[in-house]
Amino acid sequence: MTDEITKRSLRILVAGGGVAGQALAFWLTRGGHQVTVVERFPALRASGAQVDLRGQGIEAVERMGLLDTVRSRLVDEAGVAFVDSRGKPKATIMANTSGTGRQSLTSEYEIMRGDLVRILHDAAKDDVEYVFGKSVDGFDQDEHHVTAHFSDGTSGEYDLLIGADGQGSRTRRALLPEGFDPYWRVGIHMAYWFVPRIASDSNIRDTYMVPGGRQIMRRSHNATETQAYFVMREESAEASASHRAPVEQQQKFWASRFRDAGWQTDRFIAGMKTSPFFYSQEIVQVRTDTWSKGRVVLAGDAAHCASPYSGMGISGGLVGAYVLAGEINRHANDLPTALVNYDSVLRPFVDKIQAEVNPRLLRVGMPMSKHAISAFQTATALACRLRIPELTARFAKEDRGGDWQFPAYSVPAAT
Repeated sequence: MTDEITKRSLRILVAGGGVAGQALAFWLTRGGHQVTVVERFPALRASGAQVDLRGQGIEAVERMGLLDTVRSRLVDEAGVAFVDSRGKPKATIMANTSGTGRQSLTSEYEIMRGDLVRILHDAAKDDVEYVFGKSVDGFDQDEHHVTAHFSDGTSGEYDLLIGADGQGSRTRRALLPEGFDPYWRVGIHMAYWFVPRIASDSNIRDTYMVPGGRQIMRRSHNATETQAYFVMREESAEASASHRAPVEQQQKFWASRFRDAGWQTDRFIAGMKTSPFFYSQEIVQVRTDTWSKGRVVLAGDAAHCASPYSGMGISGGLVGAYVLAGEINRHANDLPTALVNYDSVLRPFVDKIQAEVNPRLLRVGMPMSKHAISAFQTATALACRLRIPELTARFAKEDRGGDWQFPAYSVPAAT
């Protein structure tokens, strides 16, 4: 049995126009609220690397009525191959397309982040006010309102501020006690960018292991572009600081760490200079016991970043947006109750997807020596010959989100 949506219309400001921000705008406007999305980039940030949907994330998109649209924009990635220095596959794990069980290393729903953002934006844009080229730099609040202070010196008064401003959230920094560190680190760093596609680039993602806990991945998402990824185990202050440096310095850092790696390294390093974007990050999870304070609440990666290695980062943002908007729509006259419920309903799901990241297992997949790499490839090849990854995925009882069930919220039917 579902509850009726209260008729009160709230003025809601969403800081951040990424996946979670767009999904929130979609659901909140269907609850009758006046939603403004402010995004610091000068236009819709429809860029980035390949992402996927798994478990409850697929259901979240289906509940939005957008699953067919997502299917029409999927990337053709059939599986993952572990290759040697000549590019020869040593073992290949294919995607689970059976429709049952658990997604494998490659999901049945692989899509470019930019395409997903556009799909969500197109579904919400007619009912939402978008402000680009501006960010929320701070806020003040009392019992009745929150006043957001913007980067252009202006301010605005709202009933609720939602910080959906990502892993490095400014909203979270202002919300939590000074000096609190929300990051749980796993000692891994990643950079990715685009290079021109060549004839040998297939629809199988190549993964090349390099001694020293390094890894190179190549995956191709359209007829002209290929994604290059450098990943490494390192716990130095230099590595952590590199992500805050100018892009040119970031590229020099990554080139210095991988120049001796072999395979297609020279091609990928050369492609850094002409790539339409370059992104470098430390792999972290955001862990905090507090997602809200007064009339300010966190969502998506700002609240509970699960990291790329969870396989549920995008799915977690979509599910979290559904729950937060559902509780606001259900309790529009009682925001404290809405935000308490948001935490209690979503927290078990977040705990589950964050627990998917095991640093010990990650280190197994990023060996330090040639001998360990050879052992990993041999064991993986044997497992593939025995169809163990295929059968394990197909007959799994649940995906990475576990058996967590969506709560029922009454919303007008999507059009």
